[in-house]
Amino acid sequence: MLSHTLEHGVLVITLDQDPGIDGRAALTTHITNLVDAHKPTPVVIVLTDRAGSHATVSAVLRAHQWCGRLGVLMSVVTHSAPVRRLLETNADTSGPRLVVHARADTAIATAFTAAA
Repeated sequence: MLSHTLEHGVLVITLDQDPGIDGRAALTTHITNLVDAHKPTPVVIVLTDRAGSHATVSAVLRAHQWCGRLGVLMSVVTHSAPVRRLLETNADTSGPRLVVHARADTAIATAFTAAA
């Protein structure tokens, strides 16, 4: 369901399947634990086509709130325009803005540059 790597000083978390409503809380916890373990490293979450569900979006938005409280830069990658719009529309605006990209390489390069 989830894998992670460090690329150019950026924590890249890849979600490759829908956790379902029952798995949403566990996914949020897994993501926030990775963020805690690697902070202040910027985070890029990559959503594959199979992971672009409402449950995944909810978990990612909760992780964004967590990152905002920690002052950790977070962005998301998805090829799906409807999922990008859903993320942008529902993102927490009280902290750092959630940046949503269509390409992983762009997101990683942007996060690396912003953190430097």
